Amino acid sequence: MASLKKILKKKKYSKIKLRKKETHHLELTAKINGIKGTFILDTGASNSCVGLDLVNRFKLVSEESEVKAAGAGAIDMETRVSENNVLKIGKWKTTKSNLVLFDLVHVNTALIQHDATEVDGIIGADILESGKALIDYDKSVLYLKKINEKKLKKSVKKAAKKQRKIAKKIARKNEQKLSKVPF
Repeated sequence: MASLKKILKKKKYSKIKLRKKETHHLELTAKINGIKGTFILDTGASNSCVGLDLVNRFKLVSEESEVKAAGAGAIDMETRVSENNVLKIGKWKTTKSNLVLFDLVHVNTALIQHDATEVDGIIGADILESGKALIDYDKSVLYLKKINEKKLKKSVKKAAKKQRKIAKKIARKNEQKLSKVPF
């Protein structure tokens, strides 16, 4: 019987080595616009993210976003969006990566408190979905399939639409709470 590695190679999957952090997060090295960085692999993050303070380092062009970010104990964080970036993870590559930019201080503070090193960002479900990701936890390997750029764009739009819907729902709840506060 053929090994999983051989089957995936035949189906045009790239093998990416992962590192397990002290916090049990899986970490990888990726390049954004040709610049190397360290990222956490997070299947629960809907979008891939980069620290807001790293815009210049990764040569990102960003614009304001109405979407608020939440996660890892923080909510209602201001975000920016950077579209159509070149993202390379191992041999896997896309030229249409849209990234959410926000302050990662809460993420990096938590990592430091557990004697782990800081990260530059998060590789989220948008990339994992578009790359038809398979994760081999036992061997600490991520497999990503060469993608069709048109499908990626559709996937990114779908994720952005979902994020806008969530942001509007949160905004409505906040407005309702404010309307109940006596002035």
